[in-house]
Amino acid sequence: MATDIKTELADLSVIEYMYSDPLLKDCGASKEEMTKLLESMGFKEGAPANTTQKVGTLSGGWRMKLALSRAMLLKADILLLDEPTNHLDAYNVKWVETYLQSLTNVTAIMVSHDSGLLTRVCNNIIEITDMKLKYFRGNLEQFVELNPEAKCYFELSEKGKIDFNFPKPGPLPGISSKGKAILKMTNITFTYPGVAKPQLNHVSVQVSLSSRVACVGENGAGKSTMIKLLTGELEPDKGSGDVWKHPNCRVGYIAQHAFHHIEKHLDETANDYIRWRYANGGDREATVKVTSIATPAEIKKMEEKFECPFKQDDDSIVKRKVTVERLTEKRRENKKEKTTEYEVVFKEMTGNHFVERELLCKNGWEKMLKNLDEKIALRATQFARPLTKENVQKHLADVGLAAEFSTHMRMASLSGGQKVKVVLASALWTQPHILILDEPTNYLDRESLGALARAIRAFEGGVVMITHNSQFCDNLCPVVWHLQNNTLDVKGDAEWMAEAARQKIVVDVVEESDMVDRFGNTVEITKKKTYSKKELKQKKLRRLKRLKETGEDYDSEEDL
Repeated sequence: MATDIKTELADLSVIEYMYSDPLLKDCGASKEEMTKLLESMGFKEGAPANTTQKVGTLSGGWRMKLALSRAMLLKADILLLDEPTNHLDAYNVKWVETYLQSLTNVTAIMVSHDSGLLTRVCNNIIEITDMKLKYFRGNLEQFVELNPEAKCYFELSEKGKIDFNFPKPGPLPGISSKGKAILKMTNITFTYPGVAKPQLNHVSVQVSLSSRVACVGENGAGKSTMIKLLTGELEPDKGSGDVWKHPNCRVGYIAQHAFHHIEKHLDETANDYIRWRYANGGDREATVKVTSIATPAEIKKMEEKFECPFKQDDDSIVKRKVTVERLTEKRRENKKEKTTEYEVVFKEMTGNHFVERELLCKNGWEKMLKNLDEKIALRATQFARPLTKENVQKHLADVGLAAEFSTHMRMASLSGGQKVKVVLASALWTQPHILILDEPTNYLDRESLGALARAIRAFEGGVVMITHNSQFCDNLCPVVWHLQNNTLDVKGDAEWMAEAARQKIVVDVVEESDMVDRFGNTVEITKKKTYSKKELKQKKLRRLKRLKETGEDYDSEEDL
């Protein structure tokens, strides 16, 4: 049983998807029988999902219920279930357990890391150890009593055999406190096309470098929708509030259906995929965001002339009507005016000119500026870590994927847990300030879950995660976003939030790391030291003295 939906079937409605299944036709299942069963599973009008909805738009929980419905109609003698509780909320997990317990004439063989499910449902346990199968009659609780060492399969340990190491995100201009918001949305309302009722209503949230947030709610409550609004995959309703992100902030995102990131690259290695994705200084997956694509109306607006002020040599201001030809990859902060300016090439004038962001946004260039901000933020990570095969291999090893699997094996041959690690490594390559994880615990064994939990605790950026794993959530997240009835309730530890606001960002003056350049040579990268005004003046005097005495224009080996 699987929840993956093939791309060519994603546009079919739920009932069409079921009726087009050749196996169900061979079993003699009628359309009426399918409809009746789907309605009993909750696919009906007024519910978060119905039989006329496209399967490609279903949340992970509803996809799992669809897969279970299909399995029930097959009337199988042997039912194979691979992580049947993935994506499901507590209510639906209970339903799965009750259904499996009711199967008196069916053999159910399941792979699961859900200890509650294995304890309440199973009467036989098969342990794989040293490439051999060991059989035990009884449930998981009884098995662990006789084999205490097996308890580690289902616990989040403080120490483990493997460790994940997340990269440091680095500083952000203007952000001196870890509690200051760098990503937020204010008063957002969102309605899916063709649906009368909003999926989200007046939602406001914010994320900082110290955030550890769990987003919880029933299947179909709108958790993934809210995350897609935060990351720019969806746009809020017109007239609604806005989503804001610090221009230099990098966001790493793992979608709910994590494998969609790599489904078109399964014939490649994980190493090849990451180097393809971030080639040419950008993220090729980011271009599909709705908020990155200009509409025809915006394109027309960008082609129109507008009045732009220009400063003359005598400091007077002259306004001219101009048309933007292109934006260059350059941005600067005008500290005197407290504004952000971008370098622009005009069709009517020679040379490059700096123009205020507000004026460019007013004339239709807002999405292009966001794309440029993304490129500039990504470029900041490239000097210290070139996109080479060796560096990517080392990066994949930091999330528990050895070279054997990351560089020498196609992704189609990897297990579900290994594919999740590939997607996690891809999201972390940009050294993100915010990491957003939609159901990150799916497919990971307990050893990897423990490593993920320890890495999240040590991570110097913010983390937002959607999860139905209460143990994982309780251990890591002092703040909870609870979605219910299309509205959001933020619950948090007030003392923790106050402490986060007081935390100051400490940036190492010198950080050394061995990296590999594009020629395969190991190089030592050292971050440049910052100096006070007094020290800068002393450096300048020493440099002038050296220039006068030797003709060499540098102060120290660091300058070289």
